[in-house]
Amino acid sequence: MTDSPSRPPRKGPPRPADVLARMAPNASPHAMRDPFDIGETFTALADTGEPLTIYPANLPEPRLARIASVDPEEPHFVLDLVGDQPLASGRATFVAALGGNAKLQFELESDWAALPGQPNMVPAVFPESCLVLNRRSAQRCDTPLNGNYAATFTLLNKQYELPLCDYSTGGVGLRATPDQAVGLHVGKKLKGVRLQLGPALVIVADLEVRLLRPFRSFLLGEQVQIGCSFEQIEMQMHQQLQRLVSTGRDRQPA
Repeated sequence: MTDSPSRPPRKGPPRPADVLARMAPNASPHAMRDPFDIGETFTALADTGEPLTIYPANLPEPRLARIASVDPEEPHFVLDLVGDQPLASGRATFVAALGGNAKLQFELESDWAALPGQPNMVPAVFPESCLVLNRRSAQRCDTPLNGNYAATFTLLNKQYELPLCDYSTGGVGLRATPDQAVGLHVGKKLKGVRLQLGPALVIVADLEVRLLRPFRSFLLGEQVQIGCSFEQIEMQMHQQLQRLVSTGRDRQPA
């Protein structure tokens, strides 16, 4: 038996029960604009076979699809449509679930021409932006690309220093290679983790691993997302974290 994370099996073809509603007009999503982030998200959807609900602007009924593949270098992907009917040309809204705690939505306009000899395979380009609606109790702040954000801890007499992807008042998100993630599993307690949150703030807290999600990064190759919640944190440090989250949220693009 191994502690290394495994990629979940790919889901089967979408069914009518998989249709997702569009985001409500009064929802408060954040925008994902970085093509690398969009590519990694689309790759994760392709790996898991997560259903896509498509709302063509000129049709009353939604369609279902999956992302068949994502180009590793160019901002292109291929849709695998459900059903025999082609997708009508024009603008369409796409909706998908992300990991059970978020919803993704984006719009594209195309003639939706299928690949030769493959009527269900439709190439498309990345959208300029995607809306992401997080259904979590604590607002997440993404760490800047060129910043000093890391988690340092010891596990089984081995020293770890993992980059910090995001943080909130409820926990942090880390990134690791598959080799670094060996020994970590959902429910694992990490004691005395030193969190470097930018150039001026260091806090120490106990964490619990709540999520392990393998994904492939265009720049770094195979990676593992590690979601952790705070198990124990001193009140003063929690207050400092709250102030940091408030200022970080104000800096994030709408």
